[in-house]
Amino acid sequence: MGELRARMAAVAEEVEAALDRILPRVQGPAARLHDAMRYATLGGGKRLRPFLVVASADLFGVPRARSVRVGAAIELIHAYSLVHDDLPAMDDALTRRGRPSCHRQYDEATAILAGDALQSVAFDLLVDPATHPDPEVRCALVSGLAVAAGPRGMCGGQMLDLLAEGRALDLEQILELQRLKTGALIGYACEAGALLGGGSAAARAALRGYAADLGLAFQIQDDLLDVTGDAEITGKDLGRDAAVGKATVVALLGVEGSRCRLEELRSSALAHLDRLEGETGVLRAVFDFVISRSS
Repeated sequence: MGELRARMAAVAEEVEAALDRILPRVQGPAARLHDAMRYATLGGGKRLRPFLVVASADLFGVPRARSVRVGAAIELIHAYSLVHDDLPAMDDALTRRGRPSCHRQYDEATAILAGDALQSVAFDLLVDPATHPDPEVRCALVSGLAVAAGPRGMCGGQMLDLLAEGRALDLEQILELQRLKTGALIGYACEAGALLGGGSAAARAALRGYAADLGLAFQIQDDLLDVTGDAEITGKDLGRDAAVGKATVVALLGVEGSRCRLEELRSSALAHLDRLEGETGVLRAVFDFVISRSS
C-alpha cells in the first residue's frame, strides 16, 4: 500500500501543477470568481479519478502529459459538483476537505458561478489538441465526460439522491442511485485511459466493469465513514445521511452487511481485471485502497 500511496502522491502533484496552470490568478473585477475556482479545486482531495485515468492509460502506453490533462478535466468536473453539492439548497455542508465549503468562504452566488465556470473549463481542456492530436479521440473524450457528468450520470444520480431523502428505497434503487452519482465519473476515468490509448472494445468493457464495481465500493465506503468515521480525519461533516433519512447501502444492510458487500465487489472487480492484458497490479491495489481508506 505504501508504494501505491507514493504513486498516487506523484500523480496528484502532476495534476495539481496542471490545475494551477489551467486556473491562473487574475486581476480585476473577475478576480473573486477565479479565486473561488482555485479555492474549490486546488490543495486537497485524493485525486483518485485522475490517478485512475493515468493508471488505465499506462496500460496502453499513453504519454503521461495527455492522461494528466484528461485527469485534470475530470477533477474540474468533480470540483464543480462538490461546490454545488455543498450549497444550502443541496447538502448545506459547512466544511469540505477540512476547511469552509466554497459558499461559506465566499458567498452562494460566487460559489454557483465558480462551479459553472469549472465545468466550462473542463470541456475546453478536452477539446485542446494538446490533450490528443486526433480530433475523433477528443470528441469521444468530450462526449464521454458529458454523459458521465450529466442527467445520465452524476447529475441524474444527485437528483435521485435528493428525491430519496426520507423515502424507503430497496437495494436495487440505491445501487442505481450510486451508480449514477459516484460511479459514472469513476467509470469514465477508467475508460478514458483506453480511449487515449486506442484500446480495444473488449479492453474498454473490462475497464468499465472494474470501474462500476470500484465506483459502488467507493460510495459504500463513503457511507460507512459517514457512520463510523472521524470528522477530523475525513475533513467533512459526518452523520448527515442519517440526519436527513438518506437512503444508503449502509442504512439498508448495516455496517457488517456493507463490509461483506465490499468484499463481493472486490472479487468481481478483480475478475474484470483478469480479462486485461498487461500489468494491472496498480488497479488492483487501488481497489484495496478505496475500501480501506479512512477519509
